[in-house]
Amino acid sequence: MNQEPTPRRKVNRADLMPIADYAKIRREHRRELVEAKRRRRVHIGPHVSLYFENFETMWAQIQEMLFIERGGEDQVEGELAAYNPLIPQGAELIATMMIEIEDEGLRRRTLASMGHIEDTVQLSFAGHTVKGVPEADIDRTTEEGKTSSVHFLNFAFTPEQIVAFKTSDAQVMAGIFHLHYGHMAVLAEECRAALAKDFV
Repeated sequence: MNQEPTPRRKVNRADLMPIADYAKIRREHRRELVEAKRRRRVHIGPHVSLYFENFETMWAQIQEMLFIERGGEDQVEGELAAYNPLIPQGAELIATMMIEIEDEGLRRRTLASMGHIEDTVQLSFAGHTVKGVPEADIDRTTEEGKTSSVHFLNFAFTPEQIVAFKTSDAQVMAGIFHLHYGHMAVLAEECRAALAKDFV
């Protein structure tokens, strides 16, 4: 029986392509990545999306930052340090939560009403609930109660929860339970299946 390859857990310097080589594949790679990221995206309500990260998405992010900013070797260590923590290590899912509102005025008013929304996100499935834990390096909600448009969430699973999540056709619900933004969404089966590959 063929087994899925073990997911990679860290981007190393040796994994990165020289800028000139990356430039040759950039357009095609970005097109392929769009489809891969689509399977790992969950829209919750009208304004919030969860983008679940893995080795491939973070490798691409690092390569893009190096390509755009052209910081050379001096930039590499900073990018690795910034993005490697967003690669799941086998017992969690990690998501970038983005509040996406095009209208500037509406965005400003909405963010001002969503203080600490990052503390209210959870995944529910088969009688289990896994709460998202926001990145602790900085407080992304101001003293005035305005939240950031970008948050990073870690969903830590127990072994039992991993088994339940990986069960084919398990219904997984992503929910936000904020006073001013209460919404839920069912993960498509192709999304659940893609995320299940992040686990050991």
